[in-house]
Amino acid sequence: AQTTGLRLGGAQTTGLGGAQTTGLGGAQTTGLGGAQTTRLRLDGAQTTGLGGAQTTGLGGAQTTGLGGAQTTELGGAQTTGLGGAQTTGLNTSNNGNSVNNNNGLPAETNNTSDVNMKKKKRLSQSEEDVIRLIGQHLHDLGLNQTVDLLMQESGCSLEHPSATKFRNHVMEGELDKAENDLNELKALMHSPSAIVRMKFLLLQQKYLEYLEDAKVLEALQVLRAELTPLKYNTERIHVLSGYLMCSHAEDLRAKADWEGKGSISRTKLLDKLQTYLPPSVMLPPRRLQTLLRQAVELQRERCLYHNTKLDSGLDSVSLLLDHACSRKQFPCYTQQILTEHCNEVWFCKFSNDGTKLATGSKDTTVIVWDVDTESHQLKLMRTLEGHAYGVSYLAWSPDDSYLIACGPDDCSELWLWNIKTGDLRTKMSQSHEDSLTSVAWNPDGKRFVTGGQRGQFYQCDLDGNLLDSWEGVRVQCLWCLGGDARTVLASDTHQRIRGYNFEDLTDRNIVQEDHPIMSFTVSRDGRLALLNVATQGVHLWDLQDRELVRKYQGVTQGFYTIHSCFGGHNEDFIASGSEDHKVYIWHKRSELPIAELTGHTRTVNCVSWNPVVSGLLASASDDGTVRIWGPAPFLDIQDAEGLNDCCSMDS
Repeated sequence: AQTTGLRLGGAQTTGLGGAQTTGLGGAQTTGLGGAQTTRLRLDGAQTTGLGGAQTTGLGGAQTTGLGGAQTTELGGAQTTGLGGAQTTGLNTSNNGNSVNNNNGLPAETNNTSDVNMKKKKRLSQSEEDVIRLIGQHLHDLGLNQTVDLLMQESGCSLEHPSATKFRNHVMEGELDKAENDLNELKALMHSPSAIVRMKFLLLQQKYLEYLEDAKVLEALQVLRAELTPLKYNTERIHVLSGYLMCSHAEDLRAKADWEGKGSISRTKLLDKLQTYLPPSVMLPPRRLQTLLRQAVELQRERCLYHNTKLDSGLDSVSLLLDHACSRKQFPCYTQQILTEHCNEVWFCKFSNDGTKLATGSKDTTVIVWDVDTESHQLKLMRTLEGHAYGVSYLAWSPDDSYLIACGPDDCSELWLWNIKTGDLRTKMSQSHEDSLTSVAWNPDGKRFVTGGQRGQFYQCDLDGNLLDSWEGVRVQCLWCLGGDARTVLASDTHQRIRGYNFEDLTDRNIVQEDHPIMSFTVSRDGRLALLNVATQGVHLWDLQDRELVRKYQGVTQGFYTIHSCFGGHNEDFIASGSEDHKVYIWHKRSELPIAELTGHTRTVNCVSWNPVVSGLLASASDDGTVRIWGPAPFLDIQDAEGLNDCCSMDS
């Protein structure tokens, strides 16, 4: 009897020759009685089941016995027997083994997942993109056979065939052929006008390669007959023509800032050419690394405690874990308490190079501390005495060789100290009626501005000679902008910050608040200002756009003068003292504090973040102490393992 007809690869399989078929329980049973029953064409080979193998199907299971014949998976061909049982050609039997495929289940319930596997899954656009990105990365690593297999199995193509041809011609230096390839690529481009730019880049490379080979006539021909008629970037053509005068190849490479004929310059050329092609045609170079780098950078930016300088390369991080910094690496722990002052400490400021700390007190002294760059411990370097009213403000010169000290409201004097020698260079007082409570250095280090709330605003040289004066400005706090070296920012008693130009005597409003500005400081790049506003707390202003960016929460600010600061790596953090005896730290982007440091027992008047050692912070308080804050002294192994790439913290 004829039982089953299959078409496999164009061949028809028929069971003949008195074979007996019995259907039990819905399963298909075929008895093979010594005759040739099955003929399959697999890659041109003929497989024959011989030798009287007998198969009996009971209880709905299909069993196949093979007497030494080999069965092979047959590209998804489907066989249907009697009684509704369905089987699929599978790679289940090999070298004469007998395999039961159905695990005792009714025949129709099995093998459906295998059927689905046979129908190739259609990839989504994003899945295709990922495969192409992986393919490009493997190609860059030189794993070309793997790339071929990946593209074949996935049914994707790494890039358009025209782009591949174009790439090969460019890399082999066959620039005429590459130029012809542009005709094919033109149809695939969003902006066909970009063809002119691509042609220009190709001809420029061709011209330079001719020049390097000392083929001056051919180079001249390219310049005159091919580049010039494009009527594109004539300025560049003039520059290119100048290279004709180069005496030798090294001279040409130096003047043209070109790597010379070969794979390096051609790879750079291809990277430029790709920018004119849609990514569906040719992927941007090293696209996977670019995406991974962006992901790592974004994780760092979102990390609240990230406070270290890390290599921007991917080798410095693990891609297998999300980036996370521990709070234990952050300057939240008291490392040292400086108790040498014998009264309230009103101000503290690290030097610009981070090697010294100056502290000013109501006890009439300034103490300069030396910062050990290895252990980050501070030791007393020298004490500067004689400030009768106490010291409420300090300013380091740009090169850290001088320190200016100012007193509180009723102080009309200003002291300029030579830090290297400990000598007083200048003691300045214009009038006993003056109040000189704030000071700022000009970036040139040869001048400074000073003022106070009684209406004085002076610019002076290092000997205290008056260079300029601005009348009627009641100054609360001062800052010289580094960019133009002309503008001085001054907060005044009208709850504003104005910009004053001492050269052309102009002034303009920059910031307007609704409450008194007790103090302010400016970021290194001169873009942002940090204000301590009476009864309001800490406000961040954009000086360029002249707008309030953020109000930081948590701090207690009444009418005491409290000084806040920018700090940490990239000045990503903000710290401020507070009348509730705490130090508050915020991430610049976050209004809520990420740390509240406790330990002081009275108002914290001032904080200063070391500009070089990003894990070192100082705070000065009315309790008479200066606290030095740093990372946790000992990180246990578990913590260290959880820190990922942040273990290399500067401190």
